[in-house]
Amino acid sequence: MTHSVCPVYQLYTSGSRGLGLDDAATMRRIRPTGGNRSRRENESPAALFDVHEETPMVASIARPDAANLVSIKPQMLHTAVVAQLQRMIVEGVLAPGARLNERLLCDQLGVSRTPLREAFMVLAAKGLVSLLPNRGAVVLELSIKDISETFETISGLEAMSGELACSRITNDEVNEIRALHFEMLACHALRDLPGYYRLNHMIHDSINKAARNDVLRQTYTTINSRLQALRFRSNFDHDKWDAAVREHSEMIEALDARDGRRLAGILKVHVLNKRDCVLAQIAVAAKVNAR
Repeated sequence: MTHSVCPVYQLYTSGSRGLGLDDAATMRRIRPTGGNRSRRENESPAALFDVHEETPMVASIARPDAANLVSIKPQMLHTAVVAQLQRMIVEGVLAPGARLNERLLCDQLGVSRTPLREAFMVLAAKGLVSLLPNRGAVVLELSIKDISETFETISGLEAMSGELACSRITNDEVNEIRALHFEMLACHALRDLPGYYRLNHMIHDSINKAARNDVLRQTYTTINSRLQALRFRSNFDHDKWDAAVREHSEMIEALDARDGRRLAGILKVHVLNKRDCVLAQIAVAAKVNAR
């Protein structure tokens, strides 16, 4: 997969794009938003962000909350720094193509450059950042072709996850996914996109885990991590967001019935709808910026 800079995607993100961190004033403009918190947000950073499981935390729909960073304890430096940077990338605080300013990030996270650079290497291995000679770390910026093909690939992986999960999932796991779904519905009713997206991701991730296929698991988490910021942004269109919620209700019905073929079909269409929404947003933004 190529990680070339896409001019159209750059236009897409320029209007409501996240903030780069080359400017200290950027961080001063961001304030904690508070809002609704689920029971899981009271857990430690390490519990919320398993860097192997790609679980993001998001904090604000309009302006990502970079100031609301938790204090990092020495014993969890590796996990917490990776997790917090990943969250900032998903939220758009660290925008596609943005250079990661080591000095400013060290100040914000309260860490030295050594764990920060180690985190950059982990994120580079995940495909979230690029390490460039003489430029340091830069947030990944996918081309239109990469976006389309990556969504297409993930749609197939999610379909396979759903089909396998229906034959292997336990009743307790179904109940947990159903509980996450109801929490997600509450966030949707409140238009709490950050809370919604975190729970949404946990549902998809839980279905993938329930497939109990290690090769599928590793492939899914590696590729899906590159799409998290785009999947988050796809819900900015409220009509598309509402449609996605209906699709999730259908997923729960299929999972309850252990109907693998139906769940596979729903998941595939669901992800491809996300792709179409993202590409449509890019096209609209490109037209606006071309005027």
